[in-house]
Amino acid sequence: MVRFMKLLTRDERPPGEEPVSDLVPELEVSRAKRVRVLLAAACAPLLFSYTAIAAVLAVVSFAADRTRFSATGALLAAGPGWLASWQVELDLGGHPLGVLPLLPTLAVGWLVARAAARAARRVGGRTPADAVPVVTVIAGAHALFGVLIALAAGGSPIDVNPLTAFCVPGLLAGLAAVAGVAKACGLPAVVRDRFDPVAVHGLRAGALGLAALIACGAVVFTAATALSWSTVDSLFEPGFGASFGLFVLSVAYLPNAVVAALSFTTGPGFSVGSLTVGMFGYQEGQVPGVPVLAGIPSHHAVWWPALLLLPALVGALVGWRIRAIDEDPMLRMRAVAVAGALVAFGCVVLGTVSGGRLGDGPFDPVSVPVGVASVIAFCWIVVPGGFVAFFAGPHEAPEPPGEPEVEDIAEVEEEVEPVEEPEAEALEDEALEEEAEEELARELGEDADEAPAEPEPEAEPEQDDVADDAVTESTDGSGDESAPGDDR
Repeated sequence: MVRFMKLLTRDERPPGEEPVSDLVPELEVSRAKRVRVLLAAACAPLLFSYTAIAAVLAVVSFAADRTRFSATGALLAAGPGWLASWQVELDLGGHPLGVLPLLPTLAVGWLVARAAARAARRVGGRTPADAVPVVTVIAGAHALFGVLIALAAGGSPIDVNPLTAFCVPGLLAGLAAVAGVAKACGLPAVVRDRFDPVAVHGLRAGALGLAALIACGAVVFTAATALSWSTVDSLFEPGFGASFGLFVLSVAYLPNAVVAALSFTTGPGFSVGSLTVGMFGYQEGQVPGVPVLAGIPSHHAVWWPALLLLPALVGALVGWRIRAIDEDPMLRMRAVAVAGALVAFGCVVLGTVSGGRLGDGPFDPVSVPVGVASVIAFCWIVVPGGFVAFFAGPHEAPEPPGEPEVEDIAEVEEEVEPVEEPEAEALEDEALEEEAEEELARELGEDADEAPAEPEPEAEPEQDDVADDAVTESTDGSGDESAPGDDR
């Protein structure tokens, strides 16, 4: 048994040759499979959304009282309904309908994002370049389908602008597809690499702040609807058919109502025809008899400004999220400004898609003051968020007096540049030469501080004179010694 296990685990490769990787390389996706996957990603959400809208219209038509059900009519009406789900303005017998429900838009956008993510995984998408064909095919298919519906609706009571039917579904479907393939194709990593880290933190905090503001609007809308439940109940008719249609209509317009409540909570408010509801102003007017609008107050209340505490808390939450990203307070303030800009842009988009024309009657138009709402939302994020981010975050300790600052030391170190190697070698050679000259000077009896000089030409005669003097003295000395001998 042991011998058998050794045979199974023995490495047949020659010694020194190790495997580079144990991972099995992925097989390249064929061109035919890639085309099939892209076509499925483009057509699947189209067919599913169209079928779902046709089914809902058929159920509402079948349940309604005093109506004649027609499957063909439901299928034909599903085309304009599909365009309405992509926020394409319709014309009903010469009356514009621009206030379109946001819930179907969110549903079809989610379908497109899911189909795009699945297609990117099946074709082996790993880079942003791999996301381009997926997004292009999906956006192009939705744009072409919108044009076909607009052309087919020509001559019917429902009229659609072909250019709008081409651009709006294609643009929104493309954005949904980008959201779907972002994670699979590494788009977040590309954004992090291209943007400043402080800006990335600001974008994340801004997304959190926008979601928190939407949650505040949902809370206010839910509370207002609950307090007006008797009015909601009175708007539903006794019959199931009409009540079911009102219920479906109210559910479809729930996101629109939440956006209006968001605008009211931050201060600017909203308007429905001549009716204007704001935090500090109220103008009476007629309200459509739809259960989703039953929570609209009938008069101004003094306690409404207390709701401004909610957006202030959202701004503080954004600042608390940013407080620890950097020790420099000014960098934290810049991140808060980026978060406020993102929230303001989000309010512009939400306010634009949630309102519009509603016929030519007393309820036209339904709107949110987009410009004012965006500026006020920016202030709600920047003012309390900047205060919290500045004072709740870390601060650099002050330097004690008398000690040089770190920046000054760094500047001095930068000024004192290291000597290059050739210059250092030259300095060493000069030092060795000076030492050799000093030793030579000490040997010759000269001063060590003076540089050695070449012997002057006058030095030789001086030495000759000294020699002659020495010879003369020796001669004189020898004569003096012989003198006493002569006397003797």
